[in-house]
Amino acid sequence: MKTEPLRVIVIGAGTGGLCLAHGLKRAGVEVAVYERHRTRTDGLHGYRVGIDPDGSRALHACLPPALFDTFVATCARPPTHFTILTEQLSELVRLPERPSASAIDGEKSVSRITLRQVLLTGLDGIVHFDRTFTHFERHPDGTVTAFFADGSHATGDVLVGADGTSSRVREQYLPDARMQDSGLKCVGGKVALSDEVKALLPANVVDGVSMVVAPKGLTCVCHVMEFKWDRDGRVKEGIGGNDAALIAAWPGLLYDNTRDYVMWGFAGASRRFPDELSKLDGPGLVRLVRDMTGGWHPRLRTLFELTDPSTAFATGVRTSVPLPQWPTGNVTLIGDAIHTMTPGRGVGANTALRDAELLCRNLVAARDGRTGVLEAIREYETRMIGYGFDAVVASRRQMDGGDLVHRPVIGRVALAGMRTGLRLVNRVPALKRQMAEANQRYRGHERVPVDSA
Repeated sequence: MKTEPLRVIVIGAGTGGLCLAHGLKRAGVEVAVYERHRTRTDGLHGYRVGIDPDGSRALHACLPPALFDTFVATCARPPTHFTILTEQLSELVRLPERPSASAIDGEKSVSRITLRQVLLTGLDGIVHFDRTFTHFERHPDGTVTAFFADGSHATGDVLVGADGTSSRVREQYLPDARMQDSGLKCVGGKVALSDEVKALLPANVVDGVSMVVAPKGLTCVCHVMEFKWDRDGRVKEGIGGNDAALIAAWPGLLYDNTRDYVMWGFAGASRRFPDELSKLDGPGLVRLVRDMTGGWHPRLRTLFELTDPSTAFATGVRTSVPLPQWPTGNVTLIGDAIHTMTPGRGVGANTALRDAELLCRNLVAARDGRTGVLEAIREYETRMIGYGFDAVVASRRQMDGGDLVHRPVIGRVALAGMRTGLRLVNRVPALKRQMAEANQRYRGHERVPVDSA
């Protein structure tokens, strides 16, 4: 098989960009990643990433086997169910999570910081920090050069924008691409898990992923994250020998301050938040959530009160506006750089990983002479545009500030109807099974793996 040299430049060391770098490195393709943050621990907000089978398949395909095993070992205890509750902690519906049949199948919960450290493992000399991308230039010989704010530059055959929602690569490459405001804002925080904190929460919250649906269209997602190492970074007693060995040998733990915690994410229509939300510090954000949840169960309000204020952050929720397919070139995009979505269906990171695996496979085929570089990118973009923008639209349906529940009067009626429907599903096994299966299909449990598509 004839192979041609291929140099790939990746802008952004996020989940998708690093997964792509691993896959290309593993296949022997020259790759370099350029990241604007100064160190491997900078710039991380948010605490939990849910990895579904799509995401696991992509990681399994791209990572070296030992590193994939380390990823699995560093995941938190998996959720047993997804529960929807009222603000008084009354259960509306509880859906079981499918038990994992293998290291790939089933839901996984991982700390965003931990996942970053896992994906940076083994990429020394490939990831270049403190490089802020400014623009690119394409040349008649088919190469492309990326330029950085420090005056440096890098030239390759393909440039991949993996630089997130505010992508500078997308801004130059697809200037007509637009973002739209969902009409929602979110505040998130993190609480160190202690016996006191655990006692605050009902068992159905401790053991799974929970969502509170409250009046005025307010919601709160809550997840207890328990890991296989303790507060001192030592493997806990009772952890299996293989996992213990993987964690002990993993250099990323030196950079990872993740310890057992509860994460929460509070959301509502933008008009319910103060205009100066972005100016509030951590303590101010925690006070704001307490003030906005005055009628909620005291245990939830105590949980907010116990939040480490240094972990609190606020953000607006934006989504990409779907685009028709554009002319193919040797610049392309993956992940949030092209299909930012709301967190409503929890598939943003998984879609970025799916992008990375598909693009990697296509570029390797081009390197091996089985297709041309532009043909490989075109085929990737055609498929990515389909599943990526489908996910954008579905996630927007799940989280939209214009939904009935956010309206002043009819919102109360809509909330009451939703709660009645969920309670009915909870009482009828066939309906509950259908709802659980529909959720699992959406999150990749029944999809044909990309390799076989």
